Amino acid sequence: MSMDLHQMAGQAREAAWTLAAVSCEKRNEALLTMADCLAEDQAAIFAANENDVARAKQEGLAAPLVGRLCFGKEKLRQVTDGLKALAELPDPIGQTTLAREITEGLKLYRVTCPIGVIGVIFESRPDALVQIASLALKSGNAVLLKGGREALETNHALCNSLRRAAKQAGLPENFAQLMESREDVAAMLKEDTLIDLIIPRGSNAFVRYIMDNSRIPVLGHADGICHVYVDQAADLDMAVNIAVDSKAQNVAVCNAMETLLVHREIASAYLPRVAEAMKAADIRLKGDASVQAIIDCEPATEEDWRTEYLDRILSIRVVDSLEQAIEHINRYGSHHTDCIVTADDEAAAQFLTRVDSAGVYRNVSTRFADGFVYGFGAEVGIATGKIHARGPMGPEGLTTYKYKLLGTGQLMAEMKHGDRHYTHRLLNEDCPL
Repeated sequence: MSMDLHQMAGQAREAAWTLAAVSCEKRNEALLTMADCLAEDQAAIFAANENDVARAKQEGLAAPLVGRLCFGKEKLRQVTDGLKALAELPDPIGQTTLAREITEGLKLYRVTCPIGVIGVIFESRPDALVQIASLALKSGNAVLLKGGREALETNHALCNSLRRAAKQAGLPENFAQLMESREDVAAMLKEDTLIDLIIPRGSNAFVRYIMDNSRIPVLGHADGICHVYVDQAADLDMAVNIAVDSKAQNVAVCNAMETLLVHREIASAYLPRVAEAMKAADIRLKGDASVQAIIDCEPATEEDWRTEYLDRILSIRVVDSLEQAIEHINRYGSHHTDCIVTADDEAAAQFLTRVDSAGVYRNVSTRFADGFVYGFGAEVGIATGKIHARGPMGPEGLTTYKYKLLGTGQLMAEMKHGDRHYTHRLLNEDCPL
C-alpha cells in the first residue's frame, strides 16, 4: 500500500474534523477566496491546460473529449460564478430535520453533518475538480481527487489555487488533495478506516470495479444514456428543437441525448425534419428498420441502444406506443435523464411516474440536468442510483446526519420502573447545540 496515499488520507481525516466545526461564514469566505485565487492564477492555469490539450491532440484523443478537456476564460468564468453562487446557498450542515420530546425534559434532534473524507474519481474535465472540491468545502468535507490523466497539469494548477485559497482563509489546505496514478486509486480503495465514501464517475463497468474492490461505501455516477421520446401528441417544431439541443448543444457530456424515440403515428412527419436539423448540426444518424424506411441513415444494432456515444452520433427508434417507449428507456437507459415531448397531460404523467430515472422531464432539453442549473451552485456529479443521493448532487448530497439527545439527568431505569413515561411529542424547534 502506498504510504503517500495513506498519509494523504490521514491528513484529509484531520482536515475533515476541523471543517466539521467551522462556521458557514468561514466556509463561504473560503469559497469567495477561491474565486479570487483562480482569477489571480489564471495565466498559470491556462498555460497548464494548453500543455494538456496539446498532448491530448498529439495522442489522438477524440475531438469531443478534447473539448471537455479545454479550460479557458469561459470555463474560468463559469467555475468562479459557481463558487459565488455556492457561497450564497444555505448551510447544508447543522440543519435540524427532526425534533421530538422523548419524555419530559429529554429532547431528540436529527441534525445534518458532513460525511467526512470522500474520494472522487472523475473524467478529464478540469472544471469538475473545482466543482467537487468547492462542494466538499461547503458541506464540511475533505476530498481526495483523481481526475483523468489527460488533465493532470491543469488539475495540479487548479488544486494548488484552491488549497492556497483555503489556507489564506484560515482553513486546512489539505481539505483537497490530488491523486495522480492508478496506484493511488488502488491504495485509496483499501483505506476503509480513513475514507468514508467513494464517488466514481464513469462507465457502469468502472463503477462496478470500484464496488467490487473496496469495503468503502460507493456512490456511483455512471453512464448517461439519455432519451428524448417524441409522443404522438407532440408539437413537432418543439420536438425538433428539443432533440437538437439535447444532442448537439454539447455531445460530450453525460446529459446529452443518445437515443431518440419517436411514436409511429408521427414518424413520417417528424423524422425527415429532425434528420435535416441533426445533419445540419453534423450528427451521424443510426436507425432501426422503421427509421431507415423513412430517412437515410445507418442501421442501428442492439448494442447502439446500450451505448453512451459522447460523440456526434445519435440512434433513433420508432415505437408503437408510450408503453413501448417507457419499456425501452427502463431497459436500455442508465437511469440518468429522460424526456417526453407531448401536449398530452396524461401521457406526460405516465412517463414521469413510470420512467425509472433520476431526472424525468417534459418538453425540455435533457441538457438541463445539471447541479448549477438546478441552483445547487455546482455538482459532484449526477448519481444514477437511488441511495443515498440521486440526480445532480449538490451540497446536501454530501451530508449525512446524527442524532443529538439532550437531557437533564433522565435514566432508563426511571422509564422501566414507570417513574417517567414516553411522550414522543413532535417539536417545532431547532437543535440549540
